[in-house]
Amino acid sequence: MMNKKIDNLAADNIRALAISMVEKANSGHPGGAMGGADFMHILYTEYLNFDPTEMNWPFRDRFFMDAGHLSALMYSQYHLLGNYSKEDLQNFRQWGSVTPGHPEVDVLRGIENTSGPLGQGHAMGIGAAIAAKFLDARFSGLFNHKIYGFITDGGVQEEISQGAGRIAGHLGLNNFIMFYDSNDVQLSSMTDEVTSENTAMKYEAWGWKVITIDGHNHQQIREALNAANAETEKPTLIIGKTIMGKGCVTADGGMYEGECELHGKPIGDTKADFVKTLINLNANPEQPFEIYDEVRHYYGNVLVEKKAKAAIVKSAIVEWRKENPVLSQKLDLFLSGKLPELDLSSVVQKSNAATRDASSAVLAYLAENVENIIVSSADLSNSDKTDGFLKKSSVLQKNDFSGAFLQAGVAELTMTAIANGIALHGGVVPVVATFFVFSDYMKPAIRLAAIQELPVKYVLTHDSFRVGEDGPTHQPIEQEAQMRLLEKVKNHSGHQSLLALRPADAIETSVAWDLALKNTNTPTALILSRQGIKDIPATGASRYEDATQAAKGGYLVKSTPDADITLIANGSEVSTLLDAAAILETENGLKINVASIISEGLFKAQSKLYQESVIPKDKLVFGLTAGLPVNLEGLVGDTGKIIGLEHFGYSAPATVLDEKFGFNARNVSKEIIQYLIDNKVNCYKLIN
Repeated sequence: MMNKKIDNLAADNIRALAISMVEKANSGHPGGAMGGADFMHILYTEYLNFDPTEMNWPFRDRFFMDAGHLSALMYSQYHLLGNYSKEDLQNFRQWGSVTPGHPEVDVLRGIENTSGPLGQGHAMGIGAAIAAKFLDARFSGLFNHKIYGFITDGGVQEEISQGAGRIAGHLGLNNFIMFYDSNDVQLSSMTDEVTSENTAMKYEAWGWKVITIDGHNHQQIREALNAANAETEKPTLIIGKTIMGKGCVTADGGMYEGECELHGKPIGDTKADFVKTLINLNANPEQPFEIYDEVRHYYGNVLVEKKAKAAIVKSAIVEWRKENPVLSQKLDLFLSGKLPELDLSSVVQKSNAATRDASSAVLAYLAENVENIIVSSADLSNSDKTDGFLKKSSVLQKNDFSGAFLQAGVAELTMTAIANGIALHGGVVPVVATFFVFSDYMKPAIRLAAIQELPVKYVLTHDSFRVGEDGPTHQPIEQEAQMRLLEKVKNHSGHQSLLALRPADAIETSVAWDLALKNTNTPTALILSRQGIKDIPATGASRYEDATQAAKGGYLVKSTPDADITLIANGSEVSTLLDAAAILETENGLKINVASIISEGLFKAQSKLYQESVIPKDKLVFGLTAGLPVNLEGLVGDTGKIIGLEHFGYSAPATVLDEKFGFNARNVSKEIIQYLIDNKVNCYKLIN
């Protein structure tokens, strides 16, 4: 039963806790937390379905925060639910605390996503809604939960909101409900100084239901949430007109609300008075981190009700499992994050194929053998060759999520953030694709995937200047260096935060895909060629067996006892080095090893003994890369030499660029000879 007194007390308690956290830390954002408290209280006590004893229950409703700076709002709300202790709140933003300055994914405490960079949080929520629709199409009635989002003026302004709003409306994601905390204030100005758009009309144009309410009126919040939950065709945006710093007062007791300075600094550093504001919020200034007695009692009953409601749903799922034993096994497989047994060695690869085509063959195999993959492309499926998957599946559509391909349109950042949300939801493996040069648009979401340790797969094609005629805007030069930097950054689990794989031929692409699929702890980038690449000859029982050594990050594709020099590369440059080695052996009598180093991160994780078996210590090493020389600097050593590009590309056919830039076997062999001469290798071998 509605109780205005307890609802107001609870909202004020959230406000008091939030500002106390910021005040003690002397850092944070109190004003927005004060404005959003009413909505959060009503949502969590009356609408959000979850099991407080099993916060990671797969069938729960989910809440995705976009405005990570409102972490104090979340921690305060979850403290009332028992997920955080008083000590946790008191250690807000401190070393080693579970209450960092911006929320980091912690499902067992109720944090569904890491947020901070504005705009990405609600896009992840949309990804979770897509995952839920996808799963409900396969397990009807089990995944009909709701995904709630919370966004602020800044998130609405971020460009990603365009892509996220368009896609959610186009797909009719009626399971996504977003509260827009519209308080007309942002960090350094009032919103009317930066925008005059009609947000409601914008979202309506994208196909959303839009409801505008007083965000502090609890009955209007309920009516909006009731209407949103009843909606069958559209996502819903609830525009809650709120007041920044709701409840703040000055030292003389006068109200001080809606001011810009309340956004991003402690209340005590503003014209408001911290102690008087606590008193106005019914808090005890001597014990600002206390839960009010009536609120504690109320939330105790709420938790009992949540558990009982979840138990009813759990009982129904048990009955469903009894009636659907085969589907039940499939459900468990999906939710485990594991894949069925796969044999990528059985994928038939064409001779001398582009690695994007080799990837297409693998994707076609996955379309027939893995039922819980969603592949997405940013309007390039016929070029990045994800159409290999699409041809054996179908496009996700409004009211029909039986397919498994998301046509994201030209929205690389949105697509990549959505993939993060799909991964966070669980039960579905997300794959996203575009041209490698456009990974620049994806980097913010790739970075959040790395921080959150999400197993998203990136298919990044057209991997070098050999894109050719499209010219420098489409020719990646520095992108590989950027991607491989994330291999060098450790995540909070102490592992490399991303796996970057640039395979040397079609078969190695199959192996790279195998590695990507088995990597369930971090994102994986598959960096693939547009042009055909000569197959690397087998040295063992089969080329596939040879290529499985790529699991160690690098291996010798050509081995000669007592070699004069080791040549290293990844991707298409490996075959160039093999051709150069043939010239040098035939014409100069040299003995040469050639290594494919598909991932420096993986390679450096191997034993020193193994690393030196591939790249001998204190021996001559020559590297070739179509990108910046820094790509190989960590491998060649102090005395090594690298040929790469240190300039943007030009518009011309790929073969012409190879010639102009010196990326052919004859020129590379000359560079190697000069390097050997400079290092006083026996000259008789070098004179023909």
